[in-house]
Amino acid sequence: MAQCALCGVTLPAVASSTAGALFCCDECRLRSRELGDIHRQLDQAYDEMLEALVAALDVREQKTAEHSRRVARYSMLLAHELGITGEPCRRLCRGALLHDIGKIGVPDAVLLKEGPLTAAEWMIMRRHPEMGAKILEGVPFLSDAREIVLTHQERYDGSGYPAGLRGEAIPIGARIFAVADTLDALASDRPYHRAVPFKSALATIQAQSGATLDPAVVAALVRAEPRLRELDKDFCINESPGLPRADGA
Repeated sequence: MAQCALCGVTLPAVASSTAGALFCCDECRLRSRELGDIHRQLDQAYDEMLEALVAALDVREQKTAEHSRRVARYSMLLAHELGITGEPCRRLCRGALLHDIGKIGVPDAVLLKEGPLTAAEWMIMRRHPEMGAKILEGVPFLSDAREIVLTHQERYDGSGYPAGLRGEAIPIGARIFAVADTLDALASDRPYHRAVPFKSALATIQAQSGATLDPAVVAALVRAEPRLRELDKDFCINESPGLPRADGA
């Protein structure tokens, strides 16, 4: 027997329907519509909060501004290629956007240092995944994003941090993120290197397949290459200097 999508009562043969859902009365149908509006408003508020957090990090680390947004787009594209859509994909996007939020807790002397970090400074920097997870602790709607924040520096061969997770012990979202992050690191200008052409970036990533990067995700990147090039019409023009920043600079 069919049930009302809102209150759960058993429905007669003829019932009010909205977008495929069945309701026992007009009041339930209207209340359902109101709840849908509230959920959409909450989603918008969540997205605005995420943007504010990302903007706060960009203010401190301007040399990698827009990095989080680019990596989030690449991560979503790879997720779709792997058959991950809907809410799981949105959670992955949130995690990718917030992956470096823990760097808010890293001192400027370390975070903004021009030259190589000392061993002691690296120890401070390597705490940023755990600091990020601590920042997001107690925020229920970001629990899945928090998992990516905590594990985004883990590597497929166990060489990452903070826990040295290996293979499928690393959450799939973090494994997807690692490939997207490597692509952006190679194909964007950084303080320590110039962007490389897309083909060179792809070759470097393929060389790490099964080592630091999940081979299934690397294969998804190879399959998604045409879609990646269409992600932004400015990508890969004449194969040089690689993938430009999302802001077109």
